[in-house]
Amino acid sequence: MATFYDFNLSEQVVQAVTGMGFDQATPIQEATIPKALKGMDIIGQAQTGTGKTGAFGVPLVERINIDKREVQGLVIAPTRELANQVAESLIKFGRKKGVRTVVVYGGQDMRKQIRDLKQNPHIVVATPGRLMDHMRRKTILLDQVDTVVLDEADEMLNMGFIEDIETILKETPSERQTLLFSATMPKRIEKLATTFMDSPEVIAVKSKEVTMENIEQQYIELYEREKFDALTRLIDIQVPDLAIVFGRTKRRVDELSEALIKRGYRAEGIHGDLNQAKRDSVLRKFKTGLIDVLVATDVAARGLDISGVSHVYNFDLPQDPESYVHRIGRTGRAGRSGIAVTFGTPRERDHIKAIERVSKKKMVRHSAPTLEQAIEGQQKLAIEQLREVTEKDSAEFYRDAAEELLKDADATTILSAALKLLTKEPDSTPVRLTDEAPLRSKKPRRDGGGSGGRSRYRQDDRRRQGGRGGDNRGGGRREYRGGSQSQGQGRKPKKHAYNK
Repeated sequence: MATFYDFNLSEQVVQAVTGMGFDQATPIQEATIPKALKGMDIIGQAQTGTGKTGAFGVPLVERINIDKREVQGLVIAPTRELANQVAESLIKFGRKKGVRTVVVYGGQDMRKQIRDLKQNPHIVVATPGRLMDHMRRKTILLDQVDTVVLDEADEMLNMGFIEDIETILKETPSERQTLLFSATMPKRIEKLATTFMDSPEVIAVKSKEVTMENIEQQYIELYEREKFDALTRLIDIQVPDLAIVFGRTKRRVDELSEALIKRGYRAEGIHGDLNQAKRDSVLRKFKTGLIDVLVATDVAARGLDISGVSHVYNFDLPQDPESYVHRIGRTGRAGRSGIAVTFGTPRERDHIKAIERVSKKKMVRHSAPTLEQAIEGQQKLAIEQLREVTEKDSAEFYRDAAEELLKDADATTILSAALKLLTKEPDSTPVRLTDEAPLRSKKPRRDGGGSGGRSRYRQDDRRRQGGRGGDNRGGGRREYRGGSQSQGQGRKPKKHAYNK
C-alpha cells in the first residue's frame, strides 16, 4: 500500500497529512490522488469511511496556488455536517502550505460568511442552497475555479439539489477539473457526469471494502410495539461506549431521545429542524462523552466523523439499502471492532434481503433480548466492578467499616446487598412512541431515483425525513411500560464483561 510520500506531493502537504496520523493511503486514495494531481476528471464510487475526503482533499490542496487571491477550489456537499467535516479536513491538509478554506451553509450567520469570503479564500466548501444565495448576492465569484468537487452526489440527488448543481457548474469555467464522488450511480448522476465532465476516470471501491469486516452485523425481527424495550435492554446488556440510534423521521428522533432520557439514559437527538447552535452543542456533548447515545436521522448523521462509536442501532430501517452501509460505517473505524444491530418487522423482510444484497453480507439473526438477560448482564457487570476494585487493592480505607458490618451479618448477605446496590434495576416508567408504518416494497424508478426538482426540498438539510406532520405515517402513540431501564435521569449505563 502506498504512503503519502509516494505521490510526489510538496513537503508542506505531506507533513500536514502525516501529522494528522495518516501514513498509508487507503485504496480510494491510492487510486485517486495520482490521477487527480494530473488534473483528470474523476468519478469515485466510495462511501463514508473509505477516506474519500483525503482522496480529493489532498490533491485539491496540492494544486492550489497560494499567491492567487481568487477561489480556486469549490467543494459542494449535501448537508451542513458533511460540509463542516470536509472543511475541517481541508484546513488541516492546507495549514502548513498556507491554503485558506472557508465553509458556508444554511443556518449560519450570512454576515459572518460574507466577511469570511472577503478574506480571499483559496477553497470554499458549501451546501448548494447557501452557495446559490451567495452567487445571487455576488458575494462569491466562481470564474477562477480550477477544481470542483461534488461530494455524495447521490445524496444531493435524493435531496432535490441536482438542478442547483447544474446551475452552479454552469457558472464555473468550462476548462475546470471535476471530481464527483457518489456511493451509487443512478442515471441522473450519470447524465450529470456526461454533461459536465471530460472523459472522467471511474474509480470504484468494492462494497466489501466499505462494509468492513470488523463490524458485527446483527438482525432482530420483532413487532413495532416491541422495539423500544428491545433497544433499552440491548443497551443495558451491551453497554456501548458511544452509540448512535437511527430513526427514520424527525418525529421519531424527538420521541426516542425523550423516551431514553425518561428511562435514565444520557441521550440527545439530532435532525434537520434543529438550529445550528443546538446541533453543534449535541455533537460536542457526544464527542466529549457527556452523552452516550445519539439519536439521529440519516441526513443529520451524514458525513459525521466521530471516533469511538462502538454500536449502531437501526431502530427503523433506512429508506434505501445504500443508507444502511452509511449508517453502520459510523462504527468499526480505525481498526476497532463495532456492532450494528438492525430492527425489522415481519413485513420488512424483503428490505432486509435487499440490504444484505447491497452490503454483500448476511446479518446474524438474534432473538429479542429478555428482561432477565438485561438483569443478568448488569449483575455480571457489578461482579466485574467488585473484582476490579479488589484487584487494585484500593478499598483499604473501607476495611474497618466492612468489619463492623460483619458483626451484624454474614459475608454472603453483605455481598449480596452490595451487588444489589451496584446492579441497575428495571424501570417501568411508561413512555409513548408514535408507530411508524413499515417500509413497503416498491419497484425501482426508471430514471434511477430522484426528481432533480427543487420545489419540495429547497433547504439544505431536507430529505424524506418527515417531521411533525411530514411523512410520519403509522397512527397513534404507543405506550411502553416494561423494560430493563435505569432510574434517574442522566445515569450512565454500567459496563460489564461481555460488551457485545
